[in-house]
Amino acid sequence: MNIDGEKKSVAKKYSDIIDKPHPISRKHPRMSLEARAAQFAPFAALTGHTEELMEERRLTKEKIMQDEELREELDRVMEKVMTREDPVYVRCVYFVADEKKEGGDYVAVNGCFKRMDEANHMLVLKGGIEIPVDDIVEIEEIEEMSEDSEYK
Repeated sequence: MNIDGEKKSVAKKYSDIIDKPHPISRKHPRMSLEARAAQFAPFAALTGHTEELMEERRLTKEKIMQDEELREELDRVMEKVMTREDPVYVRCVYFVADEKKEGGDYVAVNGCFKRMDEANHMLVLKGGIEIPVDDIVEIEEIEEMSEDSEYK
């Protein structure tokens, strides 16, 4: 059958409805063009997969366990800091546990020693920084910080 024959066949097949108006549903409102287009939008089956992979690749460090020698060194420096009358500025390196996975990272903070919170076993610096003593791996006195320096 040729193309003209096929067109005539199709026209004959639908001749009873070809000139009728398009039906309009009373139950379902007409879909907007935006809603119709959204049906054909690409489907992202792996939404969040890239973020999960990035999180999995992110490295954490193991916490260094304080041995007796390290504990004595830290105690000696802290005793020296706590007995001084004038303001003492310290640099403290301590472990911060990761919130999402096992391990964590080491953070260095510079600040002015305020007090030792014996009840909670915390080293408190001015500015509200509280450092768990059991997580400290290094502490040393530093020169006075300038007014514009930040706690880091």
